[in-house]
Amino acid sequence: MKANYEITYSLDIQGEACPMPAIATLEALPQLKKGEVLEVLCDCPQAINSIPVDAKNRGFEVLSIEQDGPTLRFIIRKP
Repeated sequence: MKANYEITYSLDIQGEACPMPAIATLEALPQLKKGEVLEVLCDCPQAINSIPVDAKNRGFEVLSIEQDGPTLRFIIRKP
């Protein structure tokens, strides 16, 4: 299945302990312009819950959450 979005920015915070990935994501989100897409890569297990909830609470769309071994990949768009 072809993704219907293009990644504008990528944030690779693998190796950072919680809550750093969530904090870094929250700092990056306000910089997105309408329609832009942020890819977040991290390997913090709690991020599977915190990052999507934080993004949705701030009005962003979580387009995708993927897990590959310990690595989590979030795709978040500013509507």
